[in-house]
Amino acid sequence: MTTIRLLAPTGFLGGGFGLGALERGMGMQPDAIAVDAGSTDPGPSFLGTGLPMMSNRIIKNELAALIVAARKAGIPFIIGSAGGAGTNAGVDNVVSMVKEVAKESKLHFKLAKIYSDIPKERVVAAIKACEIRDFEAGAQLRIEDVQASTGLVGQMGDEPFREALDQGADVIVAGRSCDDSAIAAFAIWKGADPSLAIHMGKILECGAISAEPGAMDVMIGTIEGSAFVLEPGSLARRASVKSVAAHTLYEREDPFVQNGPGRVADMRECRFEQLDERRVRVTGTRGHRTDDYWIKLEGSKPVGYRSFALAGVRCPVTIRNLDSVLPQLEKMTREKIADPSLRIVFAKYGANGVMGALEVNKSVPHEIGLVLETTADTQDVAYDAAVTLAGKLNHAMFDGVKNTAGSVAYRYSPRIHNIGLQYEFSVYHLMKVTSPLECFPIVIEEV
Repeated sequence: MTTIRLLAPTGFLGGGFGLGALERGMGMQPDAIAVDAGSTDPGPSFLGTGLPMMSNRIIKNELAALIVAARKAGIPFIIGSAGGAGTNAGVDNVVSMVKEVAKESKLHFKLAKIYSDIPKERVVAAIKACEIRDFEAGAQLRIEDVQASTGLVGQMGDEPFREALDQGADVIVAGRSCDDSAIAAFAIWKGADPSLAIHMGKILECGAISAEPGAMDVMIGTIEGSAFVLEPGSLARRASVKSVAAHTLYEREDPFVQNGPGRVADMRECRFEQLDERRVRVTGTRGHRTDDYWIKLEGSKPVGYRSFALAGVRCPVTIRNLDSVLPQLEKMTREKIADPSLRIVFAKYGANGVMGALEVNKSVPHEIGLVLETTADTQDVAYDAAVTLAGKLNHAMFDGVKNTAGSVAYRYSPRIHNIGLQYEFSVYHLMKVTSPLECFPIVIEEV
């Protein structure tokens, strides 16, 4: 019976983990350490700029503990979606920290870099060949959106990781990766059932969030033949049928079928069994390869420079009139700042600030946090518009108002903040590729 043990130190590189939990987990003699380091959850900015989502200081501290632990045990250490967005710049940034750790700790190993930036011409060719599908964008991909993108990556499956392991890599720093594939790759490479490994990888990629109490912490998964067992690294946590089954549904459109690069995992026959107080056993996952191989593309493009102000409103008369006052403020601002690129957004936190028009609770709050947001082709226009909005809000006149100012409190001074060039997702589609390795070059070097 094949037994393969993986240690996932946290749900997000830089998210933190207990050193005691790591030590206990390493005492269970894992065969590899694998960690996810990226997501689109924080928005398109990091993909557009290539900047890391977490600070280098935090990432390097965690890398130091994990690389030393992996090399001491003589097992591979695998990172997926390096840098957050998984761009080539993100890979190179994490690699630079890996090399610093190696030098400081006097370690020597074989390093694999796997890149995931997709050339624009490759995507344009796929559009012309009708080999692009909408994923969650809600529209077909346009060539102009591809050309406008400043960040464009593809999500790799498990195959590039396995190729790097074939080439003897001890440490793998990969670009944008399908989260579960990055975690599952080692187990598949060692001969585990791919669907079972992908299911386990889906749970492990969030670390101990699938435990009780959930946290960014160490989680261990062990494949034993046709089953896998999950256990937290910390004795302060436990895996339960409820927590593990619930996390199986995490980020899933379909509760039974999970699509990924080149594979489909079928969980209709899954069974969850409580082995003891802290461990859960999972069986019944099935799956199959797809006839064609499609990868998810993620692209980001700049949409303008942004300024904003954060205000608080507690005056009940002002709160009752905001829905009529704010459109008037926008109209007056546009008359003064007549720039066609200007976009104005109001967000009323405490009154539909999150859900907007979809909010079902229409009760009137006693306090509102009001965001005044402007975006334009230049920072000067965005700033001028934000200054104008804030000034007019201070002295807005409406039915029932008794004071000429003082109905709004600004959180900061200065009240207007310029936050630079902003981005939006421009590509969120699937692209057919000729092979799992086509778009993901691997570079091996000795460190």
